[in-house]
Amino acid sequence: MGCGRTFYMEDTTMRPPPPAPAAAAGRLVRGGAKPAGGADPVKLSYSNFFPPTHIQSQLAEQWCREVEKRSGGKVVIEYYPGGTLTKAKDCYDGVVQRISDIGMSALGYTKGRFPVLSGVDLPMCYASGVQATGLANAVYAKFTPKEFDDVHVLYFHAHGPGILHTAGKPVKSMEDLKGMKIRATGNSASVITALGGSPVAMSMPDSYQSIQKGVVNGGIYPTETNKGWKMAEVVDYLTDSTAVGYTTTFFVVLNKAAWAALPAEAQQAMTEVSKEWIPKHGQAWDDSDKEGREFFLAQPGNAIVTLDAAEAARWTKAMDPLFVEYEAECAKLGADGKAVVEFMHGQMKK
Repeated sequence: MGCGRTFYMEDTTMRPPPPAPAAAAGRLVRGGAKPAGGADPVKLSYSNFFPPTHIQSQLAEQWCREVEKRSGGKVVIEYYPGGTLTKAKDCYDGVVQRISDIGMSALGYTKGRFPVLSGVDLPMCYASGVQATGLANAVYAKFTPKEFDDVHVLYFHAHGPGILHTAGKPVKSMEDLKGMKIRATGNSASVITALGGSPVAMSMPDSYQSIQKGVVNGGIYPTETNKGWKMAEVVDYLTDSTAVGYTTTFFVVLNKAAWAALPAEAQQAMTEVSKEWIPKHGQAWDDSDKEGREFFLAQPGNAIVTLDAAEAARWTKAMDPLFVEYEAECAKLGADGKAVVEFMHGQMKK
């Protein structure tokens, strides 16, 4: 047994349309020789909620293959995209319980579970995914929050600024948003509440149909989602809400026992490849945002709404309580949220 495999099992959640033939052709069962010395490789499983056609899923699978290569065949990783092994909200616990050995999902899908690092998701007025990804890893390295003590952290990445998208009704002011149900998770739900809307928590795989059927009136997410999850097909307006640009931080973690059992060469390979993959994810988010914006505008009737300067300033001011709340929640747990916020502001100025 050499390289790992990508597994596709039947899933009942909504998924984007099937991949193009070229993408489908890449899903081959991989095989090969044993590593030098004849010992069987360590087999690991990797669960990811992103669909196989999404660039963040493709990068995750490329990470698997690069780790296999650099470990000299000492580890084989079976990759499960599209939430086929564990769903997005269950992924972290799935790693702890070793339903999967490795997992990628978003902090925001289990609000309150990651009180310190969730500060990265606050509306820091992010300009890019590269910036947000760098900050997420810097905050973890600086503070090493205890909330991740039950796993081995490989790395984090984070998307570019989350933007408001709506169906049927444009949002030009906070008053327009009042009473609207908006798909939002984690800190983005707090952003919507602060702006006067009604957040509804749900994972991205469930959002397309929920917007399409009118269960919610839109969502707040990075523009890449318009193409990556085909969301541009069910929304009509994009409000340029970079004044409250937040991010969503994604973890890539490994079961602690699985990490401890790995040969030193495999541990080194994972550490090195993870470090190299951090900027790849950040840049991919930015490239995808550009494509998502273009895809949104290519849909008949879709339009971008620009806030005037005064209204944008109102939106930014409305975010102040979120930072106060974050610091208070950290204090309850004995963590210094104020220090985290100050550190983030300092990093953002670099």
